[in-house]
Amino acid sequence: MKGRGVSVRSARRGGVSAGRGRRGVSVRHGARRLLPLVALLLALGSSLVPAVAPAVRAAAPDLTLTTDTRYDVQPDKARIHVTALVTAMNHLHDTKTHIYYFDKAYLAVQASATNFKITGPGGPSVHVASRKKDHILLRIDFGKRLTAGATRTWTMTFNLVDKGKSPTRQLRVGASLVSFPAWAFASESTPGGSVSVGFPAGYNVTVTSPDLRPPTTDAAGRITYSTGRLTQPLKFFAYFVADRPTDYKDKALQIQVGGQPLQLTLRSWPDDTAWAKRNGDLLAKGLPALQKAIGLPWLNEGPLVVAEAISRSTTGYSGLFDPTSGRIEIAYYAGPFVALHEGAHAWFDGNLLADRWANEGFASFYAVKVSKAVGVKVAADKLTAALTAVRIPLNAWGPVGSAEPRVEDYGYAASAELARLIAERAGDTDLQRVWLAANKGVAAYQPAGLDTAGVAGTTGAPLGAELGAAPPDWRGLLDLLEEKTGKSFDDLWRTWVVRPEEAHLLDDRAAARTRYDEVVSRAGTWELPPVVRQAMRAWQFDDATQLLDAADRALDDRDRVLAAAAPAGLTPPRTLRAAFEAQSGFTAVGAESDAELATIGAYGEAAATRPTTVDIVEEVGLWGAAPDADLEKAKTAYADGQLRDSVEASTSARQAWLDASDLGRKRVMSMLAATIAAIVGLALLLATVRRWTRRRRRRRRLPQAHRLA
Repeated sequence: MKGRGVSVRSARRGGVSAGRGRRGVSVRHGARRLLPLVALLLALGSSLVPAVAPAVRAAAPDLTLTTDTRYDVQPDKARIHVTALVTAMNHLHDTKTHIYYFDKAYLAVQASATNFKITGPGGPSVHVASRKKDHILLRIDFGKRLTAGATRTWTMTFNLVDKGKSPTRQLRVGASLVSFPAWAFASESTPGGSVSVGFPAGYNVTVTSPDLRPPTTDAAGRITYSTGRLTQPLKFFAYFVADRPTDYKDKALQIQVGGQPLQLTLRSWPDDTAWAKRNGDLLAKGLPALQKAIGLPWLNEGPLVVAEAISRSTTGYSGLFDPTSGRIEIAYYAGPFVALHEGAHAWFDGNLLADRWANEGFASFYAVKVSKAVGVKVAADKLTAALTAVRIPLNAWGPVGSAEPRVEDYGYAASAELARLIAERAGDTDLQRVWLAANKGVAAYQPAGLDTAGVAGTTGAPLGAELGAAPPDWRGLLDLLEEKTGKSFDDLWRTWVVRPEEAHLLDDRAAARTRYDEVVSRAGTWELPPVVRQAMRAWQFDDATQLLDAADRALDDRDRVLAAAAPAGLTPPRTLRAAFEAQSGFTAVGAESDAELATIGAYGEAAATRPTTVDIVEEVGLWGAAPDADLEKAKTAYADGQLRDSVEASTSARQAWLDASDLGRKRVMSMLAATIAAIVGLALLLATVRRWTRRRRRRRRLPQAHRLA
């Protein structure tokens, strides 16, 4: 008699590595790739046949296998203890000429399995036939042959042992965290068997499988999941993730970030100190490297807490940063890219840039940028063809959890790629200037004469800067990038950022910026009023264009004033410029320019009246007047903005010169008349004096004549 072989197989299955995170201001997504967990069952046996060769039968289901498998979580021993009741049935029937039996089978179990034992009727034994990366192939010797029509059940046990090492390993069994795949075993096209999984009390368990019933909890708090009888055992797969609340073990590090002391506290699960060492060493080097690359100081007050975390769902995030508490959470399985990405979120946390895509993209960019300097090799999420197939404008990438997983993956990958393209075009130095401006609240469209070398007080912003800008969104970031680099990023925004209904804004912006540059150039040292810059920053281009047209008309008024003042040798006052630069806009410019032109006209008329030479009569007419002084007074008053005083002084000077000739003649005639009158008066006086003198002499002679008589 000869043996004959049959084959019984289970399907190869995949498991999910980790779940998506629960919350957070800034979150980092997990890899979400299937890890190769193999549940392959091969049974190869032999049957006895007579010397005459029999007809070849189908390989299965001549022999069928079903298993009732129990997974018991034993965190105190860092293992899952597996008990499988393996039932083998020989469906063949002996004939008068053939006797059929099976004497061995092969069973593939998880690669982490060890300590194999099998007991039951017939004296079975189990041995390792071969080891592969993703499974171990066991050979089960039946001992006593399984004859035609016979059924036999054995109890096989083994342990799935957590060997530690890789943080991304599928099998973890500890007091804080348990994660592992559970399979069912059966021959092909064979219904039957079951799976049950037991956890000690206190664990929060997450698992997704349509074959699992709701869990039960016994009086001791032990949790059990079970399937009942499986109709398609080869399609069963469940990946369990369970955590148990526990106190963290803290490890404090003192590091320097840009010359500033920072306390870095690592909070790991007590049974995972390797996580604290791995991430502590990385961030101790990574945070200073990130600060140097980004060019901003450490922006958060107080210590930085980095805590070990778990993600439960199949579309999980492996990290998050909460700026309000200064806390980073990094999943137990996360690699160095996630740690550096979350570290970069200490800067790109929503307070520097407003949009999610910008914060996530540049956190990824800088994580990759500093990786070599800190001794790790990482890469940002790859923008694959599959992700590109669900492409969306990054402005349409909503809050965390609002998009389906592939779109979410696209958002991360596309934002990282866009950040790389932006940085490549901008250059490191100019990109740092963008971050510095955003951090200080200095938006684009600052006054043209801004002193970028000076610093205003303790703000760190340039002297005269218009401060208080909110973190720039996609519009403000585009404006800052183009202002600080002198390069255009319009094409990148059209390709990656804007929604179709937003594209026209880029066209409107281009036209408005051209008009803005023209008016700024024409204005020269005069600043456009803040209302114009505010409209440009807000992308209110219709309003901005109207204001720019008004500014152009106001500059026409300015130029008329300058053209009139220059030939007259006058210096225009700051009044017109102040009216132009005022917050209210240009409403006062027209009235001011009209008043100044009238003042210049008055001065010009006065200056034109000044005689080139002055004769004696005009000199007499100007006695008591100072038209030259009045004209100088008018000039000074105009320069000081005292237009009424200037006009009055100009009018006084002009009138003095106009009246000088007539007034001089009148004064000369008056003086001649006065002189004649004086002469006549003097003559009369002399005549009177002579008469009086003669009478007096006569009186003196009369008494003397009487005496002689």
